[in-house]
Amino acid sequence: MALTDICNYLPLNSQVATSGQPSAEQFADIKAAGYEQVINLAMPSSNSWLPAEPEIVRKQGMAYQHIPVVWENPTAENLAALFATLDEARQRDLKVWVHCAMNMRVSTMMYLYSRLRLGRPDAEARALMAQIWTPNEVWERFIEASLSERY
Repeated sequence: MALTDICNYLPLNSQVATSGQPSAEQFADIKAAGYEQVINLAMPSSNSWLPAEPEIVRKQGMAYQHIPVVWENPTAENLAALFATLDEARQRDLKVWVHCAMNMRVSTMMYLYSRLRLGRPDAEARALMAQIWTPNEVWERFIEASLSERY
């Protein structure tokens, strides 16, 4: 299997890739591609939720972090937790895979990380997010509120 077979796979740079929910088997492909950490933003109520994911990821020798983000109510705390995790991974030069159910939560939060932490221009960061979706009203409000905060 190829990484491109993973739901809504989107590499952001040489250190970070995003996607929707990988299958149990696809975590072996993620590991084989050199990823060292998996961050999951999905909720246990997500349609494609994989209950054994923490064990599957750890058995592959990768670190696992779950930051549950409620689809209808993303919070500043969710974003701060993701930023802290990504900042630490950058400091340690880890290759990171970030996913949720469909890559919508993730692509929006990575848009914010690109803008607020990496200093990417808005058009460039939005273009990456637009490859996955155009945020709905809830997520646009979250973007606007987050851009006015300090992270």
